[in-house]
Amino acid sequence: MNNSGNLRRIIIATVISFVFFVAYDFFVLQPQMEKAQKTQTQKVEKNTTTTTNTSKVASNTKALNTKTLIEISSKNFDVKIDSIGRITSFVLKQNKFNTKKGKHLQLIAPNLPKPLEMRFEDAQINKLAFSTPATADKSSVNITDKPQSVTITQNLNGLIVKKVITFYPNGRYDIKVELTKNVTYYISPGYRPDVAIDQLTIHGALIKKSDGTLEIIEDGDAKPETINNAIVLAGFDRYYTTLFFSKEPITAVVVPDKEENPTLFVKSDKNIELTGYIGPKFVDTLKSINSQLVDVVQYGVGTFFARNLFLVLDWLHKMVGNWGVAIILLVVLVRLVLFPLTYKGMVSMYKLKELAPKMKEIQEKYKKDPQKLQMHMMKLYKEHGANPLGGCLPLLLQIPIFYGIYKLLLYSIELKGAHFLWIKDLSLMDPYFILPVLMGVSMYIHQKLTPTNFQDPMQEKIFKFLPVIFTIMMATFPAGLVLYWTTNNILSIAQQWIINKIMESKKAALKAKK
Repeated sequence: MNNSGNLRRIIIATVISFVFFVAYDFFVLQPQMEKAQKTQTQKVEKNTTTTTNTSKVASNTKALNTKTLIEISSKNFDVKIDSIGRITSFVLKQNKFNTKKGKHLQLIAPNLPKPLEMRFEDAQINKLAFSTPATADKSSVNITDKPQSVTITQNLNGLIVKKVITFYPNGRYDIKVELTKNVTYYISPGYRPDVAIDQLTIHGALIKKSDGTLEIIEDGDAKPETINNAIVLAGFDRYYTTLFFSKEPITAVVVPDKEENPTLFVKSDKNIELTGYIGPKFVDTLKSINSQLVDVVQYGVGTFFARNLFLVLDWLHKMVGNWGVAIILLVVLVRLVLFPLTYKGMVSMYKLKELAPKMKEIQEKYKKDPQKLQMHMMKLYKEHGANPLGGCLPLLLQIPIFYGIYKLLLYSIELKGAHFLWIKDLSLMDPYFILPVLMGVSMYIHQKLTPTNFQDPMQEKIFKFLPVIFTIMMATFPAGLVLYWTTNNILSIAQQWIINKIMESKKAALKAKK
């Protein structure tokens, strides 16, 4: 058995398999695994999840001639509340979130329900709720550095419904619902934002229970259900969310719309206090409201790796102030952690190259006796301290890290619009293809420096074409991901060059002694 040949096969197979894995994840694996996860969660929560008659929630929801009742302005956003107490507009004013046409971004989807929309089980009260104008204690509010409150009152034929809403500068709001008598009603955090919707990322609704379990309901998969002991209800797309949070367990109701997309409501029959948020899924912002909200940021398959890598990357970014530099430092950190294994692997590969003539002699001598061939090969490796599989482990350990970086670049709003040198957005492809070309060139140089001992000409040809294949493939990947790979290649070149020099010096010293 030729273990050196096996090493090459493993490395080539690993790299090609990774390319296939990323492509396969786009279209097949991610939706299948997320659907399976949803099904499994439903089975586990069978005792606390029940089918709901949503006809009472969904009926008589057409509002008649609503007008703007209150306008709230702040440095980062503008809000409008209509005459029946719903948030009908939430516009982000920072330019980094602007649309392609250069307009400020609207986060409230045209779909129903709107944030703070209330529906009642009693048909008569529900009809009045959507046709009776409310009154407010203020018509306009300006938020600077302190929260501001407004009170909205609606008289539904003797049932007084009061909403006290306190808005904060970061997009958070607190809502108190007070009723003069107990009736069953539903209040919504709103339909998920309809801004960043694509086939590569998940979007829909998330419900977190008080025991920490999550239920993620993707668009198109919603079914009527009631979930008890919920603390977080969030509608989300790739980058943005609209949500409710409660410190006390509440009853969540899922109502599918016509496209079977989930819409969320909190069901109650008494006064209630909730915390809401509308805006980008910034981890720090969500955490500042409550640490339970961090789970609203989901990365699809690979969430575990992506979330932990983001924490490290975010820590580095806070030190240096630039996401591109933070990515480079993350590569350096990973290389330092893996250095002992990488060093041993590179030394082993160098030794295998030096042993190539002896290996060939053994192969010729025992080519008809596989057992003796294997025995003498292992003896040769042991005598010279060479490990034919030593170069594989560092590569295998880096694949989850690389995949995690890919996932966090897809989902992390923090990297949207992040500049680095000529790149204006690290979450998008390099528009000038400079980084993919640098990656391909650095990969080729690393190949030239890496000791090889190919026995199969076909393997050697495939290996030589890998830089070209990867350059073409990575041309459309997020620039931050290509930056990670390119930096990793450059550090590998430096490390390989140093090891080659050390091994050559040792070899020269041994010859001098002889």
